[in-house]
Amino acid sequence: MENETIMSDSQHSSDCFDVTERAARRILSILNDEPLGSMLRVSVSGGGCSGFQYGFTFDQQRNADDLSVEKNGATVLIDSVSLPFVAGSTLDFVDDLMGQSFRVTNPNATAACGCGTSFSIG
Repeated sequence: MENETIMSDSQHSSDCFDVTERAARRILSILNDEPLGSMLRVSVSGGGCSGFQYGFTFDQQRNADDLSVEKNGATVLIDSVSLPFVAGSTLDFVDDLMGQSFRVTNPNATAACGCGTSFSIG
């Protein structure tokens, strides 16, 4: 299945977000322990050591203004407030010496912390 982006009328086609196959597989694996119909929600909030931080939660509700990205059966939601901060980004799942985690490769970030969960925009 191809990566499918579903956008509401309030979003523009330039507001894209990609999900790697590795991330989609990990989302589906985690969803085995979540209620049926759950989706991964990626959000951005103030905080962290670089100014903004990514949040990853599971949600069963898709809001009208959410960007919904589907990859191989896994659905990722991004709210309209967070979307400008992550537009053009890619969500991946990594397993390295720091441990296992979701990582966002964000072309909008001008700086990031070592752990990869905090960033700033210049």
